[in-house]
Amino acid sequence: MFEDLDLNAIHEENARELIKRLLNLVEQLSADLRDSQAEVQRYRDEVNRLKGEQGKPNIKGNNPKGLAGDLSSEKERHKSKRHKKSSKQAEIHIDREEVLKVDRSELPADVEFKEYVDVVVQDILLKTDNVRFYKEKLYAASTKQTYLAELPRGYAGQYGPGIKALLPALYFGMETSEPKIREFLMYMGIQISEGEISNLLIKGQENFHAEKEAVYEAGLRSSAFQHGDDTETRVNGQNQHCFVVCNPVYTSYHTVPNKDRLSVLDVLRNGRPRRFRLNQEALTLLENIQLSRPIRQTLQTSCSETEMDQDTFQQCLEIWLPDLGKQQHKAILDAAAIAAYHAETDWPVIQTLVCDDAPQFNWLAALMLCWVHAGRLYKKLMPIVPLHRALLEAFLKRFWDYYDQLLEYKKQPTPAESVRLEADFDSLFATHTGYDDLDKRIAKTRDKKASLLLVLQHPELPLNNNPAELAGRQRVRKRDVSFGPRTQDGRKAWDTFMTLAETAKKLDVSFYTYLRDRITGTHTIPPLAELVTKAARKLNLGQSWAPDWSPPLY
Repeated sequence: MFEDLDLNAIHEENARELIKRLLNLVEQLSADLRDSQAEVQRYRDEVNRLKGEQGKPNIKGNNPKGLAGDLSSEKERHKSKRHKKSSKQAEIHIDREEVLKVDRSELPADVEFKEYVDVVVQDILLKTDNVRFYKEKLYAASTKQTYLAELPRGYAGQYGPGIKALLPALYFGMETSEPKIREFLMYMGIQISEGEISNLLIKGQENFHAEKEAVYEAGLRSSAFQHGDDTETRVNGQNQHCFVVCNPVYTSYHTVPNKDRLSVLDVLRNGRPRRFRLNQEALTLLENIQLSRPIRQTLQTSCSETEMDQDTFQQCLEIWLPDLGKQQHKAILDAAAIAAYHAETDWPVIQTLVCDDAPQFNWLAALMLCWVHAGRLYKKLMPIVPLHRALLEAFLKRFWDYYDQLLEYKKQPTPAESVRLEADFDSLFATHTGYDDLDKRIAKTRDKKASLLLVLQHPELPLNNNPAELAGRQRVRKRDVSFGPRTQDGRKAWDTFMTLAETAKKLDVSFYTYLRDRITGTHTIPPLAELVTKAARKLNLGQSWAPDWSPPLY
């Protein structure tokens, strides 16, 4: 009934305003109805469960045209590019060469050789390489000692370096389950149990854990900005949270029990013991926290640059503020821990964090919010009035047009273009459409201006958090296949090998070749931390953070 509604055709201003209000009321009632229907269905499912029956299956239906369902913005952001097919033969390593002769028995007598025609065929050999070692055993009467030859590096135990490198490559690099890995090995004639596969994956991996630690520190030092995101991971059946920290040259995974601000800070400090500093920066962070005047006066009196461990700081708070509320206590802990983090000199401190608007990321660093995430919130609107759908579609087109302009600015930043884009932001997000839900969302985006436009100061900053979200999906896929680690050794192995696999991919290093190189002790591949540092220098990821930097005039 609203298909042909044109508010501009209504000349009476009061009538036009009344119809706008009624349309917004229709949207509100429709949203309330959807929420009520979902709640009623949850109650029905619970009643059926209590009766020993099953609830309604969770099968997603088709979404009517124009209603939110697919929240992806790929279609709006995608710009068609001319595809140029590149030759892959130059990248193929040739293992052997063979000359093929023509059968001349039935050819003319005057046939002559002209040239060889190259044909490259890729193939792979899958076969066992089981070895029976005869270890020489010697005895010296002078010392009364027996001397036994050692196995080659990587051959400790019943399995050689090929299997030891293949297992993590399949399990972490390709996200294959342990039963399927065992099935594959059995096809190849390898006798191995699932328990032995598990042990080979998670036990005795101290060298890889150490390299993961080095990669993470090098990654944090490699740029002034980092991407951050998190996803759930079940450890021994308990919900924990995997935080992803990355930039263009590395990716690091960290699974911790909680997802609060202190847990994120623990990840950024790589699990080192917490430190606290109740200085002026901490008090500044607490300015918007509801604290009584006596509490603020006590904190101001106790303000200093003295750094304390967690137990000491907790004891001081109990002495200074014995009646402190739980939320206030948490806020003071967070502020003091972050102030201590920012004062660190022996560990890289993140200057800018590219992330979504989750509260646990506040205070940690300057935030560059993800434009794709901001656009996703608009696509969650589900208007049923055609006029409102048209208004939403028109605004989203302007939204992504502005996003494209920011992309162009990153390629060629100038002071004049920075001023223009800031003015255009103010104009775009001052839009009033009359569709209340859309106008509220526009206002919320406008309030995030400083974090969304940080790219105007630092053009190296990405406009989206896709690298961290894609890395998070790797953990989700791994979780779907293998559910989750069951031990702390397993949790640590998940984080370590997923870090090494994703970092190797960004550095164009074969993960399997890297694993075999480390297991055999040949070390022809340099430490990944060195490769991370070298790649970051080549990309020059922190140019605009230099004190004397300014956008070129052109």
